Amino acid sequence: MRDGDRTVLTMASDFRGEPKEFAIVVPVPTVLAKGQVHVGDKALIDHLDAYSAPRLVEYWDPDPCPVARDERLKFMMNAAPTRSIEEISVGAAKSRGVTIEAQYTVGEYDILILSAKQSGGLELWLRENGYRIPPGASEVLGSYLKQGMKFFVAKVNLKEQKRLGFTALRPIQVAYESPKFMLPIRLGMVNADGPQELFVYALTRKGRVETVNYRTSRLASDMDVPEFVKAEFPDFYRAMFATQVEREGMEVVFTEYAWDMGWCDPCASAPLSPDELKGLGVFWLDDVGAQTPFITRLHVRYDAAHFPEDLVFQETADRANFQGRFVIRHEWKGTADCPGARAYRAGLAERRAKEARTLADLTGWDLGKIRGKMAVAADWSRPDDRMKWWDRIWKN
Repeated sequence: MRDGDRTVLTMASDFRGEPKEFAIVVPVPTVLAKGQVHVGDKALIDHLDAYSAPRLVEYWDPDPCPVARDERLKFMMNAAPTRSIEEISVGAAKSRGVTIEAQYTVGEYDILILSAKQSGGLELWLRENGYRIPPGASEVLGSYLKQGMKFFVAKVNLKEQKRLGFTALRPIQVAYESPKFMLPIRLGMVNADGPQELFVYALTRKGRVETVNYRTSRLASDMDVPEFVKAEFPDFYRAMFATQVEREGMEVVFTEYAWDMGWCDPCASAPLSPDELKGLGVFWLDDVGAQTPFITRLHVRYDAAHFPEDLVFQETADRANFQGRFVIRHEWKGTADCPGARAYRAGLAERRAKEARTLADLTGWDLGKIRGKMAVAADWSRPDDRMKWWDRIWKN
């Protein structure tokens, strides 16, 4: 959540391994007091993801014959430290040029706020206290120190986690004031196993959020795809996004959704409630004449070679709505044989060919395999297209 200089950052991480091996080190622009740190509810992130995810929309072709008919519409809903905080030595920190500005426990996380004089001393201190810092971290840490940044360090307190009864890692939230509207990603890349996948959900009062130091581009949208994609939508989306990333040279941040949260069309999931929005930091909802928040969903695949800088954002006044959406148009299966029906059937082959070529272009999938999944002949026809009118009378 960003409003003026106020930021509430909610961080949800996908982590493989034992909780005792988990720790995060995040550069922050200021020292954070205990009251500025909170442990959030992952269900809020899941709801926000479902609400804003790229989606598949289904339409059914109407009866082309001039009789009473209705057009039906349906939506597919998209769908490592070793020491405890008590064991950390303040004296040892000072000897390395590291200052522990604050330390406390929030929920199941032990929190440290660190400042340092030199990156080498900070890296050495982290290693001495059981944090596995990968080679090459010192240079990145040093760049943050030159900006006057502090370091928010969180690790799991296993005793508290057991006492609270949580098995999965909950999101960590921090609230602070700073003119810097950015997301540090470079430190994580030092420890990365290949390209990283990042989703940013920005909630603002005025409008759409974009990156200022990288190009922000809209995801491909509003394209017709074959019917079989419904059963393969996750695979389709992954292939489509990978193709977009490759064509842009992995140098673009993609906008997948931008919308006034006062409404949605279609609603992939129910809109977030005022309490849920407050849980994500939207603090102004109780104000007289409060503006509904605007959500921007950004998706970026990045590595150190293509994203050498942290993501720097700006909020714009643009409240134009956009969503990554793909369309399935189900063919009419009726048996009527009026002139309109004959013209409709005559155009189906060309339509199927266009949908298939669009799909191949979006995903890089083989056109011949797409044709096979569509169960069409070489000329994109199906047996029903060539049935005579008398065959349709007794068609089961």
